[in-house]
Amino acid sequence: MKRIAVFPGSFDPITKGHESIIRRAMPLFDEIIVAIGVNSNKSYFFSLEQRKRWIENTFADLQHVSVETFSGLTVEFCKAKNANYIIRGLRSSVDLNFERSIAQMNFAMSATIETVFLVTEPKFSAINSTIIRDIVRNKGNVTEFVPVAVANDLLP
Repeated sequence: MKRIAVFPGSFDPITKGHESIIRRAMPLFDEIIVAIGVNSNKSYFFSLEQRKRWIENTFADLQHVSVETFSGLTVEFCKAKNANYIIRGLRSSVDLNFERSIAQMNFAMSATIETVFLVTEPKFSAINSTIIRDIVRNKGNVTEFVPVAVANDLLP
């Protein structure tokens, strides 16, 4: 049976921390689907098309990484894709407490889907999409915090 994992998120925008987690997870799975969650009640800074393009360009060198969008429950998306794993990155104990609750609820909804936690590399632990958006809003340079595909689009 193929080991298919889903890495869900809004990726508004994708960061070097996200990229690192996916690249480090590749040896563990046969396929990783980067799943951009769409929530109609949430407003995003970057368009869905732009976020999807950035992720596709970031992982163009990895044939077993695909990018899809979804709405609704992550476990339902996993079932539709025959994925038995959800990948989550942990930057801190705050992330662990939050992600553990979600993982436990996901497991309660579908005991065949396991959440796999990967600890973020220390050099990426302070990076998050909210901070990146604030830097962009204020016309700062985000080159060292985002993948090349994103940085190239955001450079003045």
